[in-house]
Amino acid sequence: MIEFRDVHKHYADYHALRGISATIREGEFFSLLGPSGCGKTTLLRTIAGFEDISSGAVLIDGRDMAQVPANVRPTNMVFQSYAIFPHLTVAQNVGFGLRRDRRGRMEKDRAVAEALEMVGLGGYGARAAHALSGGQRQRVALARALILKPKVLLLDEPLSALDRKMREQMQVELIKLQRQVGITFVLVTHDQEEALVMSDRIAVMFEGEIAQLDEPEALYARPVDRRVADFIGVMNFLPAEVLGDGGEVVAVRIAGLGIVEIPAAQISRAMPGDPGPSVGFRPETMTLLGAGEEPRGAVQVSRGVIDEVVYYGDMTYYDIRLEGMGEAVEPVRISMRNVFGRDVPAVGIPVRVAWSPGALVLFR
Repeated sequence: MIEFRDVHKHYADYHALRGISATIREGEFFSLLGPSGCGKTTLLRTIAGFEDISSGAVLIDGRDMAQVPANVRPTNMVFQSYAIFPHLTVAQNVGFGLRRDRRGRMEKDRAVAEALEMVGLGGYGARAAHALSGGQRQRVALARALILKPKVLLLDEPLSALDRKMREQMQVELIKLQRQVGITFVLVTHDQEEALVMSDRIAVMFEGEIAQLDEPEALYARPVDRRVADFIGVMNFLPAEVLGDGGEVVAVRIAGLGIVEIPAAQISRAMPGDPGPSVGFRPETMTLLGAGEEPRGAVQVSRGVIDEVVYYGDMTYYDIRLEGMGEAVEPVRISMRNVFGRDVPAVGIPVRVAWSPGALVLFR
């Protein structure tokens, strides 16, 4: 549906987009993810036609958009601020884009009613826009964008103004809505969890470039480099020493874990300036063993002492200082789901930690 061909964007001396080449498939929920200033919103605006590109090409449904103005592109956008007109009713806001449509009044009213039903606001048409909650305003903005039946819906951090509970609810509703209407959604967000929950694929951006474009599971489990690993979720890093490289496996000595053979498929790039090779793993891939509990499967066991305990209701996070780590290395963070009957050990308690080499990523 969308293709970027070596897209560059300059603002005077600032190089905002640096050779972006990627495709967005028809009917997928696609996210542009990255820290502030990485170029994700600029890239979104090039799709909408709000930003000209300096070189390259942006194609929508096979057509080069170079000479196509924003108002006739097959796209519509939901802005971060929603841009709701407070002096209009809900129905007038939703139908605003139809004011030049040649359809009759009854057809327009029917289209507005269908759009409101689609976003769960059936019966709200006569309500004043200024009387809506944040979540309801977001739905009105979605209905107003979808009523024009675009091929691509662009979402510029549309959930950032909502509280956590409403944001999580709207994430699920947006997923359902996208499946219902079947059009391509392109979301800009800096929230890693939001992107992982909602997306079919994610492009992680840094400094005007796409560092990795992949499905959420692949991004999380096999980041292409340490920068992506550090940005997506929480990852522990331990210094490592490469002992031997057999091609298919690499033998490494890892602080706190000992000597481990890591398959080549679990090797990613270190970043310039890193002090040396390191091994990363996610907090949930390690397990605290209770008293008398034996590990299951092909796992290894290390020993350590609890340095900190942080309770989050459904989860408890433990900072563990493993034997052999040394004082200069940060404790590793392990997450455990709080289930009935499971003890929560306190700070200073010696513990055993079960882990699998298959969960490790070597950055070298």
